[in-house]
Amino acid sequence: MKSDIQKLQNAVRNIPDFPKPGILFRDITPILNDPELFKIAVNIFANQHKGVKVDKIAAIEARGFLFAGAVSYKLGAGLVPIRKKGKLPYKTFEESYQLEYGTAELAVHQDAFQKGENVILIDDLLATGGTALAGVHLIERAGGKVVGIDFLIELTELNGRAKLSGYNVFAAIKF
Repeated sequence: MKSDIQKLQNAVRNIPDFPKPGILFRDITPILNDPELFKIAVNIFANQHKGVKVDKIAAIEARGFLFAGAVSYKLGAGLVPIRKKGKLPYKTFEESYQLEYGTAELAVHQDAFQKGENVILIDDLLATGGTALAGVHLIERAGGKVVGIDFLIELTELNGRAKLSGYNVFAAIKF
């Protein structure tokens, strides 16, 4: 019987030249479409933090949301959306980060965390690390303490983990 990680990895669909030529897109929708695989992914994330006090799960828009809600429920933790600038209705902190084709900004509500709350940050993919690092900075500015950063997939050749040194980083699948 295949390991759970292997089942997830085998389900990831490779889409060449998307969203532009030369990019190999790792499509997670087959995992989302299959209740058994989705449950496996959520359990893998939740099991990473057994025995750790987790107050909040922070999720990066948009695919991080897909897993974070279920993990939040499973761990009995609150859920905090980290969204693109201009998408949150209350007072926010914003953080710019580099993309391969420019810059972008993320935001979080200023009152999203109580000072010192333990926070797990979840996103679907670790590539260059810029998006996750912006999320970490937002969590910390809002008073949270990042106790883990979880990804479904890590693209190891892009070395995004290096930007997150000093943090507990987990990726279920590595390509």
